[in-house]
Amino acid sequence: MYGKGTKKGTTRFSIKPAAGAKAVSVVGDFSDWTPVEMRKQKDGSFAATVALAAGAHEYKFIVDGEWVVDPDNNTWALNSFGTLNSVVHIQ
Repeated sequence: MYGKGTKKGTTRFSIKPAAGAKAVSVVGDFSDWTPVEMRKQKDGSFAATVALAAGAHEYKFIVDGEWVVDPDNNTWALNSFGTLNSVVHIQ
């Protein structure tokens, strides 16, 4: 899931993986596909806020080493590996 961050020009990504997940990151074209560590929240979800420029951005989550699309976002793009990336549109 994604939404506006608390600071202008930021977007907050969050995911609630299966119970027991230990390490969760968000990766995307905005980070040159370098993982951005997400922090565990009280409700068991993980969240991170990143700065995003206007336009379309592709991203995925890495949950305990497994790359997964955003289960709360059904906008996808096919990537060069033949799998899907989630897409966020920032205005």
